[in-house]
Amino acid sequence: VDGIEIYSMKIDSKVTSRFAHNVITSRAVNRGNVSKEVFFDVELPKTAFITNFSMTIDGVNYPGTIKEKEAAKKQYEKAVSRGQTAGLVKASGRKTEKFTVSVNIKAASKVTFELTYEELLKRQFGKYEMFIKVKPKQLVKDFEIEVDVFEPQGITELEAEGTFITNELQNTIKKTFSGKKGHISFKPTLDQQRTCANCSQSVLDGDFTVRYDVKRTTPDNLQIVNGYFVHFFAPTNLPKLSKNIIFVLDTSGSMIGREIEQTKEALLKILDDIKEDDFFNFILFDSEISTWKETLIKATPENLDEARKFVRQISAQGATNLHGGLMRGIDILNAAHEENLVPKRSASIIIMLTDGQPNVGVSNTHEIEKAVKKAIDGRYTLYNLGFGSGVDYGFLERMALENKGLARRIYPDSDAALQLQGFYDEVSNPMLIDVELNYPENEISDLTTNSFKHFYDGSEIVVAGRFLDSNQNHLSVDVRGEGANDALSYTTQQDAEQTAQAFQEQQYIFGEYIERLWAYLTIEQLLEKRLTATGEEKENLTAQALALSLMYKFVTPLTSMVVTKPEENGNEEGIADKPTEVLNMYLKNLLSKPGTCVVYAKLLLIVKLISIKPSFITKSYGQTSPLYHTYASPPTWYTSVDGDPHFIISVPQKKDAICFNINENPGMILNLINDPVTGITVNGELIGDKRANSGAKIQNSYFGKLGIANKQLDVKLTVTPETITIQNGDEKTGFTWLDSVTLQQAGLTLIINRKKNLVLSMGSGASFVVVLHQVWKKHPLHQDFLGLYTLKSDKLSEQTHGLLGQFFRPIDFTILEIHPGSDPKKPDATMIVKNNELTVTRGWQKDYRRDPKHGVDIPCWFVHDNGAGLIDGVHTDYVVSSLF
Repeated sequence: VDGIEIYSMKIDSKVTSRFAHNVITSRAVNRGNVSKEVFFDVELPKTAFITNFSMTIDGVNYPGTIKEKEAAKKQYEKAVSRGQTAGLVKASGRKTEKFTVSVNIKAASKVTFELTYEELLKRQFGKYEMFIKVKPKQLVKDFEIEVDVFEPQGITELEAEGTFITNELQNTIKKTFSGKKGHISFKPTLDQQRTCANCSQSVLDGDFTVRYDVKRTTPDNLQIVNGYFVHFFAPTNLPKLSKNIIFVLDTSGSMIGREIEQTKEALLKILDDIKEDDFFNFILFDSEISTWKETLIKATPENLDEARKFVRQISAQGATNLHGGLMRGIDILNAAHEENLVPKRSASIIIMLTDGQPNVGVSNTHEIEKAVKKAIDGRYTLYNLGFGSGVDYGFLERMALENKGLARRIYPDSDAALQLQGFYDEVSNPMLIDVELNYPENEISDLTTNSFKHFYDGSEIVVAGRFLDSNQNHLSVDVRGEGANDALSYTTQQDAEQTAQAFQEQQYIFGEYIERLWAYLTIEQLLEKRLTATGEEKENLTAQALALSLMYKFVTPLTSMVVTKPEENGNEEGIADKPTEVLNMYLKNLLSKPGTCVVYAKLLLIVKLISIKPSFITKSYGQTSPLYHTYASPPTWYTSVDGDPHFIISVPQKKDAICFNINENPGMILNLINDPVTGITVNGELIGDKRANSGAKIQNSYFGKLGIANKQLDVKLTVTPETITIQNGDEKTGFTWLDSVTLQQAGLTLIINRKKNLVLSMGSGASFVVVLHQVWKKHPLHQDFLGLYTLKSDKLSEQTHGLLGQFFRPIDFTILEIHPGSDPKKPDATMIVKNNELTVTRGWQKDYRRDPKHGVDIPCWFVHDNGAGLIDGVHTDYVVSSLF
């Protein structure tokens, strides 16, 4: 392609006792007569850790080095300031991350890329699965995938398939296994790679998946090598436990349409799979909480029929009382156990599905986490399913992990119902509860998690540890668990000699594989625990995970790999980070998309065609420039937030206004507007002054970043004092405040008035004005910030909430007893509002829409203490964890 020929690509995987060590080697040559850029693009599983990378150019090797993230960042920042580099790892799909490196090579030069990554294969539905992403993007003369599996227990089945495999390619997959060894190879010729006889396109584009399982003559398997052990526990032929399952479902307005229909489709299929010994119930939450039945109900054929009728008539509307829904579910489970409605030996599970963030009832996520953990008290498992990108996934994950469950993203695609059903299938067959694997404390250190709430059919429990005496070669383990009919209890033993006999075929074993398996599992669990920890505990977990990541050279969320590559003007550095789940939904590798430049060119064209320079809305609100005709008429009243979070609430019937401040720390993100019906949300991130003002009791804070999202249009607008970014689905377009732009697309108009303000209009919906405040660059204290004004707020629904949004509905107040205050120019008074009696002060706030520099004074009644008594709840209820 373009003079660059990839003449060899080899993917070599060695799996020993479920631990996979993968090496991808790609060789390319520049066939052109000038220097060319060569790209190495690999997609690898999110569950894997990169352990090594190197480039060899004309015999010179350029290795990657793994460092603490902060140290790597410093090394990298110099290069970034020269505009040379790019991050190397990006989230790219549901299960994958993309590693990309490019380098310029001279004419006739050769380059070899080599990437190594490792992962522990998980067992699901009775099989271990390893998938390899195949996408060479051109025909490759020497293409090969080779997989060697070595399992001391013996292999019972081994299969390989590719989503791109045609009938002709089927015969190129060679597969053999006997005893403990398995081998798979896939080596298509150049002609077999072609999409048609004379085509130059490659058919190799998709997933290559290997699945296998091992012999199980005993419930578990212990292996000891060089002072480390691993214990695999997966008993078979146990009677199934009955389960008590509560589905807690978000039916708020944002679920309207495809999401609620797909949820109902999945629930109907799940009802077909529920066993007659199971108990179940449905809790629905929107602004209110409703239940199908008051107690858990046995899954008789009659009850299942009634449940199907109930599911079919579920509809979506209202806000999101997530706390109320979960607490009702926990109460029903508690009552069922207390009243012996359910068998003593049964597994109790809560599955909660939401597509948004709590905004009614208790909406502070930290309060919800505390309340749910206290109510569950370790008795039940909570699984949280986050539908789409509007969820606070960090919150869902923390809450699930604190209650012995896990969180899972449900991607809003055509197969969302299958994703929901697939998750249910994973947890639908509990075989044991309260499983504990106990090891002699005086012999073992650094043990991974060894107690598990549930063991599910087709899965496997893995525990690893380190011996205090590295020469110890025997181990005895007590295993306990509760089954359907009786308790499981036995002791298992193993010594290093037995393991050595099982590992006679040494060529199949790479390095210190059990030690690396232990390190991988330990880091994974420390990072999980770190999510829910705070303070000193979090610092300790971070330090442990970082030390292990550096010692075993894993790229984890705490480390980065710096890759140095030669360029004509000296060496250049790139950085490889492990993307975190929260970022995964937003950090798409957009530059790889053709068309980004085309879109930008079209925008420039539109700007040139529209030569009218819009002036801003005048004080009379009647004389507006033609471009503003959509809201030239009243309402003349508005809600806004500007300056040191100064919220102004207009009360038209009083011809007056109420104002309040929010005093919070920089970095805090506040929910300003949230409309579950139209799907519009606005959040703002606070910034402070450049340094603390020693003379001030309360430090200044301003909005330094605003995020405006419209879920229905799949649009996100991020505004900072430097840049304006609009994301439409996966397409991202960026502007700066130096641009003058009018962008029009389906249902949306964005106008940027250079260095002044921007106006965002959403079809017949609300319009927002963001004002840019620029201060003198050398100002010792202040920095640039933003103001937000809402126009046509009546176009948002009745259920709109948030610090600003709650005031879009009419609000009334009465002023009594005006009397002198501490400032002679600003009298105090008593205000009756929302049945609260508040002391308020007469003052002025600035309206900066017409004059961003000086503003216009607006008289208002100031409510103290972060709006206490005026806003619903307390101001911390509106703190959210991310901009979208």
